[in-house]
Amino acid sequence: MRLLAALLLLLTFSSCFLSRSTTNEPLRKKQLEQLHAGTTTAKEAIEILGAPTEVIQLGTRSAYRYDFTTLKRAGFSIIILSFLNEDTRADRAWLFFDAHDVLTHVGSTLEGNEAEYAMPWQDVHGD
Repeated sequence: MRLLAALLLLLTFSSCFLSRSTTNEPLRKKQLEQLHAGTTTAKEAIEILGAPTEVIQLGTRSAYRYDFTTLKRAGFSIIILSFLNEDTRADRAWLFFDAHDVLTHVGSTLEGNEAEYAMPWQDVHGD
């Protein structure tokens, strides 16, 4: 009987939860493919991608950073004990411009939508 009461208490005060948060808008490969080194201007890049997250001056040159981040969190709570797993993935692009605001090169990673929900004891990425 005590075991049954303990089990009912455990089930009554346990819960699972999922949450998701994002920062900025996702970067799209199709948009990045519209940028061409040697021809695209900083103004055109902003028209295609929107305002950058950060602009860095490099002497007479500049670099624009674009970011999108997804955080997915899954957890399980039992009375006062919680187990939590978080997976954060990001899209990031750096655009480099010369002294005349013409694009010289682009570097990017697009992993923002690859974040996954998992319980703390799961290894979904094989890490």
